Amino acid sequence: MSEVEGTVQGHRDGHGFLQPDVGQQDIYLSSQEMHAVMHGDRLRVRIVRMDKRGRPEGRVLEILERKKKPIIGRLLLESGIWLVAPEDKRMGQDILVPKNGLANAVAGQVVAVELIEPPSLYSQPVGRVVEVLGEIDDPGMEIEIAVRKYEVPHRFSAETLAQAAKLPDKLRAADLKHRIDLRDVPLVTIDGEDARDFDDAVYCEPHKQGRGKTAFSGWRLLVAIADVSHYVKPGDPLDADAYERATSVYFPRRVIPMLPEKLSNGLCSLNPYEDRLSMVCDMLVNESGEVQAYQFYPAVIRSHARFTYSEVAAILGNTHGPEAAKRSDLVPHLLHLYEVYRALLAERSRRGAIDFDTTETQIVCDDNGRIEKIIPRTRNEAHKLIEEAMLAANVCAADFIAQSKHGALFRVHEGPTPEKRIALQAYLRALGLGLSISDDPKPGEYAAIAAATKDRVDSTQIHAMLLRSMQQAIYTSANAGHFGLSYLAYTHFTSPIRRYPDLLVHRVIKAILADKRYHLDAGKMEVPMAAKRPGRAAPIDPAKATTEIERWEVVGAHCSANERRADEASRDVEAWLKCRYMREHLGEEFAGTVSAATSFGLFVQLDALYVEGLIHITELGGEYFRFDEVRQELRGERTGIRYATGARVQVQVSRVDLDARKIDFRLVQESGEAKLVARAQRDKAGLGAADRQPLSAVAELDQVRRDDRAVKKAAKASKAGRKGKPGRAANPGALGASGASAAHPIKAVRQAARGKAEVKPSAAGLEPRTRKRR
Repeated sequence: MSEVEGTVQGHRDGHGFLQPDVGQQDIYLSSQEMHAVMHGDRLRVRIVRMDKRGRPEGRVLEILERKKKPIIGRLLLESGIWLVAPEDKRMGQDILVPKNGLANAVAGQVVAVELIEPPSLYSQPVGRVVEVLGEIDDPGMEIEIAVRKYEVPHRFSAETLAQAAKLPDKLRAADLKHRIDLRDVPLVTIDGEDARDFDDAVYCEPHKQGRGKTAFSGWRLLVAIADVSHYVKPGDPLDADAYERATSVYFPRRVIPMLPEKLSNGLCSLNPYEDRLSMVCDMLVNESGEVQAYQFYPAVIRSHARFTYSEVAAILGNTHGPEAAKRSDLVPHLLHLYEVYRALLAERSRRGAIDFDTTETQIVCDDNGRIEKIIPRTRNEAHKLIEEAMLAANVCAADFIAQSKHGALFRVHEGPTPEKRIALQAYLRALGLGLSISDDPKPGEYAAIAAATKDRVDSTQIHAMLLRSMQQAIYTSANAGHFGLSYLAYTHFTSPIRRYPDLLVHRVIKAILADKRYHLDAGKMEVPMAAKRPGRAAPIDPAKATTEIERWEVVGAHCSANERRADEASRDVEAWLKCRYMREHLGEEFAGTVSAATSFGLFVQLDALYVEGLIHITELGGEYFRFDEVRQELRGERTGIRYATGARVQVQVSRVDLDARKIDFRLVQESGEAKLVARAQRDKAGLGAADRQPLSAVAELDQVRRDDRAVKKAAKASKAGRKGKPGRAANPGALGASGASAAHPIKAVRQAARGKAEVKPSAAGLEPRTRKRR
């Protein structure tokens, strides 16, 4: 059998998977094979068999490299033995700690341990405490755990801090050389209320030029972006730390920035009424929303105001209101921005870009870092205005680089894989919408389905399936377009303070303007090899990247991996906070909506709290449920009841697991649709009375058999009576004085079988239809 090298991904249940460096499918490792290894180790394994589920199963041959990062966990004392229970349950094993390795830590504290003896087939790993983080209930502890659990760099090097300290507090005369002076242009920043770094400013004015066929009528749109590349040079300590982080990481109440605060909130931030260096994308947008021309140039600007989204939305909603009165000199410019936004939005629609109207939430914390409330974050016209302006600038940057045939990082978002496309087509057919996607889908097809289904009760489920069918966006040197936005070329140019790819794009644009080429330095290749992604070719080994294109690929894979790492760390902290929050609501009941159906249960989002939890399949009732993968729903075999995305349910908070970041619900009240199905089942079984209990499956089958025998008997007696032959009526009292013609014989026999004295016409009239459905 073949031998494969790769990295172990542990599972909280004890088994694991080897993610091969080269190859397509992960290799299953049993719990026994995982005894001597831990999550994150690099191994060589031999594929020995295919398991019952068709997965390759491996046997560990050699441990190539042990994970060297400290492990975070709770220090516990059990029966006189000190051990650390890892916070990351994928580690699979507790770590023994000798008494001389405690470093003054006490039981119950969160610590970081370093392995001094790795695990073996017959022994647990042994480690020593290298850092005491504090008590589990300390404010912000969940963030301290997450940054170490996901290995997020959170401390700048001494060299970086020293270099940042030497930077000037204000612009110098030398900084202004070879720059366009735009300080008199009323550029403004528009951001959220809690924003601290401002990396983009905008300005718009009507623009007309030319006559006849060459006449242009539209707007001049300026997007000024903080010129971080002026301060962060290749090879500097600042650049090394920024590249290692690749992105800022956002947590509730805390941000781990890509750059030191002196740059991110000071020199590079476009603070109001401060002179700042910037890279400007100067565009001409026609009345149809198309960018007719653009140019890039370095400039010096001065922001004339710091607006918030809600403030701009209020001004646009009422230009004579109190908010507009405070900014009367800038209101005309905001109206021009709104005009160009409407034109760009119309072009977006014609282009066929996909736009899902999803609800994002914002966690509001108290002074101790605990959740105070969770509120929906609504996107108003101001959000969309800035989004369209940034998209336009990003497209121009991508086009400028592509036209110059210079290496760079593009933001690539590919359409569905063949497997996902087929699954989506089957799902849409099962819904009977009359809409589907072709074998070579275009963004417009997705946009048409999203628009046609936005008012349906199951729109959330349909849009979720559309999203899942598409691939995740990545940074790569190979331009393959952006499927979701329907762009032939797209990159990130507008956020160099918090994203390293944007900083690289600035450097490339500057090199092109100077008629030079920007070359990646060798230090960028000193990064771990990126993990293999399903459905994609194996990543390039950084040590073997020799050509310029290969180097850009390594950088793109590094930035993409760190972006996913930042998202995972943020989600982990939010999940911990929500679990802690829901512990105060144990036993309480809430209304919710099914957000996803799986083979093991239903995920439900609570309406009032915007928290998601799981109703395990065993909590759905005393019957067997099958998961319909095509329709994405659970269906009861006995009752036929269905649970799909969008179903309304009433749940009780039954369990909260902080360690696993899981919230469990119990179904306490069925939705209106489920009640109707249950009522139909009771009617079908002849149980109209409210105080009767539903029949079990066995009892219901016996009832059907008895009814069938009674019906046949009655039919036989009726036939004998019509021929004048003597026969026994099944229930003469129920037939009445006029014999068989007084009541239908089948109805009469049914009533007799249930022990009733007389027939109710309304109930009897429903019986044949109910029986037919069975």
